Amino acid sequence: MTHWIYGKNSIMEWMEAGLYINEILLTRDSRPKSYGSLVQLAEKNRVKIRAIARTELTELLDNDRHQGVAARVSMPKYAEVEDLFKIAKKKGEAPLFALLDSVQDPHNLGAIIRSADGAGIHGIIIPKDKAVGFTPVVVKSSAGAAAHVPVAQVVNLVRTINELKEAGLWIAGTDHTGTQMYNAIDYKGPMGIVMGSEGKGLRRLVRESCDFLVSIPMQGHVNSLNVSVASALLFFEARQQRIANNK
Repeated sequence: MTHWIYGKNSIMEWMEAGLYINEILLTRDSRPKSYGSLVQLAEKNRVKIRAIARTELTELLDNDRHQGVAARVSMPKYAEVEDLFKIAKKKGEAPLFALLDSVQDPHNLGAIIRSADGAGIHGIIIPKDKAVGFTPVVVKSSAGAAAHVPVAQVVNLVRTINELKEAGLWIAGTDHTGTQMYNAIDYKGPMGIVMGSEGKGLRRLVRESCDFLVSIPMQGHVNSLNVSVASALLFFEARQQRIANNK
């Protein structure tokens, strides 16, 4: 499936992240000096640039916000769950996975991927249905991290959780009913961290499949955090524990 991104900065960020571009379309009336750095980067990455009329590009994208340049891109490929184990083994670490239960906002998924990269999460597992997958918005929101963090899509998240438990992982679900604080559990061993969807949180069967539930203490007037913010808290708590354990 063809995906388009447009605007000089977005396209340069995509190339700098090492993500694949099929071709770049540059309008014939674009000022050469304005796009010199983009052209140089495209040449370095061996990306083809094709000249096109501005009206043709507007019609192709069905909008005129393209700034005279657009790129036809391919989304990163999904990993298999087995690939996540291989990455953990290669790093010599106990597996540390994130599982997202029906996260639907592409900006949230992108931010979670970015946090996962920073915290050294070995991979993310998402369901195929009723959840956002790779899109240009997700990749852009990840600030390039989507090129480095493997994301696996599974048909049945509950079944995958049970398979991970059989493989030796403990599964911690984040839920407001959790009886333990998120920073009071041990993340140093094989672990899967399950985050719920925006608004609804964990589905019942997913919640019941977790080994234990943790919560994030809230002191203000709202009772929950955005899922991407909550994910970052848990990811970096897990990483900090692992760093401290290796000292």
